Amino acid sequence: MGIDEYEVIRLIDWVGLTQEQCAAQINVARTTVTGIYDSARHKLADALIHGKRLVIEGGHIQVCERSGTCCHTCCRAGKKNTKENDPNE
Repeated sequence: MGIDEYEVIRLIDWVGLTQEQCAAQINVARTTVTGIYDSARHKLADALIHGKRLVIEGGHIQVCERSGTCCHTCCRAGKKNTKENDPNE
């Protein structure tokens, strides 16, 4: 599974964003998110059903440490938690 597929699964299924919100978050078209999401779901199901190891790979990534001083405008760490961006609230 590519890192883009992982991120789309995370945003839609874990964070709870809609496909439109996910597209805005990662700065791509909603139709692109739909394709990535379908591909990711297929790979995830294949790994679960066939007992395969799920490997997430691809590209250089930087993980936000949630310090509140992140320099990226797309980061939510410095924003006030809301039900939309915090599934535990």
